[in-house]
Amino acid sequence: MNSNPGDRQIFSVSELNRSVRHLLETQLPMLWVEGEISNFARPASGHWYLTLKDGQAQVRCAMFRNSNMRVNFKPGNGTQVLVRGRVGLYEGRGDYQLIIEHMEEAGFGALQRQFDELKQKLASEGLFETAHKQSMPESVSHIGVITSPTGAAVKDILSVLKRRFPSIKVSIFPTAVQGEQAAGQIVEAITTAQTSQCDALIVGRGGGSLEDLWPFNEESVARAIFASEIPIISAVGHEIDFTIADFVADLRAPTPSAAAEQISPDGEDMLNQFEGFELLLAEAMARKTYMLGQQVSNLHKRLQHPGRKLQEQAQHLDHLDIRLRRAINSKLQQQRYQMDTVQDKLSRVHPADAIVNRQQLVTEYLKRMSRGIAQQLDTKKNKTAQAMHLLDTVSPLKTLGRGYSIIRDDQGAVVKTVAGVSAGDKLKSQMVDGEICFTVDGTTERTL
Repeated sequence: MNSNPGDRQIFSVSELNRSVRHLLETQLPMLWVEGEISNFARPASGHWYLTLKDGQAQVRCAMFRNSNMRVNFKPGNGTQVLVRGRVGLYEGRGDYQLIIEHMEEAGFGALQRQFDELKQKLASEGLFETAHKQSMPESVSHIGVITSPTGAAVKDILSVLKRRFPSIKVSIFPTAVQGEQAAGQIVEAITTAQTSQCDALIVGRGGGSLEDLWPFNEESVARAIFASEIPIISAVGHEIDFTIADFVADLRAPTPSAAAEQISPDGEDMLNQFEGFELLLAEAMARKTYMLGQQVSNLHKRLQHPGRKLQEQAQHLDHLDIRLRRAINSKLQQQRYQMDTVQDKLSRVHPADAIVNRQQLVTEYLKRMSRGIAQQLDTKKNKTAQAMHLLDTVSPLKTLGRGYSIIRDDQGAVVKTVAGVSAGDKLKSQMVDGEICFTVDGTTERTL
């Protein structure tokens, strides 16, 4: 059944295409599309027209001149590209198309995005921070090189080391530097090198495309470099090439040859330094020899003939002998005088007189001591008699002798009050000449 003709909204073809175009451009966001170019056309206007296709479908595309001027490669039929653009509609034919604003080679773009994502991830974890980087050793005697044993990089490194300092020991840890197996081999080589006692490691290869250098952008390689206990120099590609390994390594060299230059001392400079040191040493030795010669000459002038020196020493000994003899005689005379004085004093103080005096003193002391002891005994006797009299006066037995008694219960405890006994209790009354045992018939309390 047909609807009412008055309710119908009728579009012209132009209006329909314009509405569809508006709907596509407003509802679909800016998007990325990858595909292969076909039907590529470049008219005099400078705009590009092409078709992007894959194995099942295709879409028409247009890239205007102001956008395609920024493309840094030459596209053509069969080129695999990655484009960014908006979906639109060409109203004249009613065909929907993709308006391209940016174009890059598909492989390079994917790798570049992967590179940027890994770089940002490792940077956020701190693997690029300077605080984690090891300093290169000041003196290097053993260098490890992790690269292809047949590549130009190892030849350049060995050539530079031979020219600058041939005595440096070089250990080569062979590994693939491109291809799917390269990253794993590089990690294994770095791990193996940790036990090699190398002073530093050079990890790198010669130049190449982004795909060729990609093993040095692998996360496993970056983490192996970061975990290395031996300082690592990254020397990947040419000076303009940068890899993730360059950011993680302790030092980045623009080329393998530059890495060898940076880690090795310049033998010619060292030889020049040694020659300078040799000249300085010769001059110092000449000055020292001259000074010592001057000292020897001065000492020679001051040196006396041994015979003369012996005569002086003999004369000095004679003087000392004379002084010693005089000193001994003087000392003996002093000792004799002192001895005579002591003997005279000793003769005046004979021991017998001293003994008699001491005996008289002892006799007098004994008499005094006897009198003092007798006085002390009399005093102690009097005090003792007074104490015995006082003790007899306050003795309980004296009290009992006056008719008093001490009453105790059957436990031996003294009964002090009437309240402490009751009828039927057996008590003992201590008298002056014995005890009386009795039983309580009753008690009467006296009010105080």
